[in-house]
Amino acid sequence: MNQKQLQQEIQRRKTFAIISHPDAGKTTLTEKLLLLGGAIRTAGSVKSRKSEKFATSDWMELEKQRGISVTSSVMQFTYQDYKINILDTPGHQDFSEDTYRTLMAVDSVVMIIDVAKGVEPQTIKLFKVCKDRGIPIFTFINKLDRQGKEPLELFEELEEVLGIETYPINYPIGMGQSFRGVYDRMDHKIEWYNEKRERQTQVLTEDDDLTEILKGVADEGTIHQLEEDLMLLDEAGNPFDFEAVKQGKQTPVFFGSAVSSFGVPTFLEHYLKMAPYPQARETSIGKVTPDTEQFSGFVFKIQANMNPAHRDRIAFLRICSGKFERGMTVWLDRTKKSVKLAQPQQFFADSREIIDDAYPGDIVGLYDPGFYQIGDSVCESKETFNYGELPQFPPEHFAKVRAKNAMKQKHFLKGVNQLAQEGAIQIYRTPYEETILGVVGQLQFDVFVYRMKAEYGVDLDMQRMPHQIAKWITKPEDADELRKSSNNLVVLDHQERPVIIFENDFSLRWFEQKHPDIELVDSSFSLR
Repeated sequence: MNQKQLQQEIQRRKTFAIISHPDAGKTTLTEKLLLLGGAIRTAGSVKSRKSEKFATSDWMELEKQRGISVTSSVMQFTYQDYKINILDTPGHQDFSEDTYRTLMAVDSVVMIIDVAKGVEPQTIKLFKVCKDRGIPIFTFINKLDRQGKEPLELFEELEEVLGIETYPINYPIGMGQSFRGVYDRMDHKIEWYNEKRERQTQVLTEDDDLTEILKGVADEGTIHQLEEDLMLLDEAGNPFDFEAVKQGKQTPVFFGSAVSSFGVPTFLEHYLKMAPYPQARETSIGKVTPDTEQFSGFVFKIQANMNPAHRDRIAFLRICSGKFERGMTVWLDRTKKSVKLAQPQQFFADSREIIDDAYPGDIVGLYDPGFYQIGDSVCESKETFNYGELPQFPPEHFAKVRAKNAMKQKHFLKGVNQLAQEGAIQIYRTPYEETILGVVGQLQFDVFVYRMKAEYGVDLDMQRMPHQIAKWITKPEDADELRKSSNNLVVLDHQERPVIIFENDFSLRWFEQKHPDIELVDSSFSLR
């Protein structure tokens, strides 16, 4: 493939994640985008547990039962000759570690805001990760067919709470029962809202008077408010700054209602024009551009048992440079060993197909016999490099766990180790060979228990522990002495590195005062 063809393929790619607080409409928007791309024919209903149809991205049975996303799934489709990769992220805060890793694999982010609730706590956390990385952020203010906060109030909230400039691409005509549609400030057209859910737009010419057009459609108060707001935005609002959008300093804002599909096509069309295609990324040897001839990428997620019939394990690879081809041999930077990529797959939620090639921006699933780890980089060249480490959060909840049936010990160990390799849990062992789980959020325990039963046939005894803090010991030789003298629990992680688990901040501070010479760190990554 020549450089021109590679560039064309790169510029067709748009890879983004959708972030929001739970219940803001993330899964609904995802489905409506898939419907637009012809990837699905009917949207599922994640709210209705009695229904047999569920949100396409929520493939795990527990997600269907609870009506929440607890894993990040990948969906790929084509729209207007663009190849779109959506990474749907867990909405629940207990699974934010998975979301953070996923955000490392995208080129832009769509942030959904509930018009009635504004900026919520989980949105703030996820936004901070995006801002720290300079990821371009596009905002979709959802549920306009319900009464909510005034648009100008929402812009002020976004700017003050999140610290990002706003530029409304379109603006609502009314809200709730008085909602009549949106006015597109860039394309000077009205998109009418109607209960039939048919897309009706009206392009305005220079001679058209917006006020006159709205008379008889919207009430006088709505029209007057719209006039005032648009005038204020034109005179005192932020000017549109494409460079600031690309740097994640200004967010284009869109209004709509995902549940009725209103505003979704308009949003997608504007997004595809504005959002960046894959860009250069920092590596251990400096920046690597997507059009570099040699293939490279990194593993940002591992998922076991996606297909219960096969009990397989898939490593999700973000392609960063060059052309990926089925059967190619690559080198793993961590081990410096070669591996043949024989069965590459692309995904649509839980369905998948073998592919022959892929390009920067694409997400490829690699069959993993236990070869890969989260954060691994692969390169076509034997002279490998890496894309840096992915974040690992220190656990905040701990529990001792064992198989109820001792005859299931082999299955127990296999399940625990595989789920630990996914990053779903962190695993520790005591000197007495007890197994301790560490998780960031309590709900991860429930998912672990469910998956051990459903995927490995193991019922568990779980004993919650009062401990809240894990710290890694930088010098392994210190651990032996501490096991004898410390009241705190000294354990080993899955890579045999010593960890101290403390009950609370007080016990940690007491330890630090008593052992000033022992260096502790928050994450095992700090030891590498």
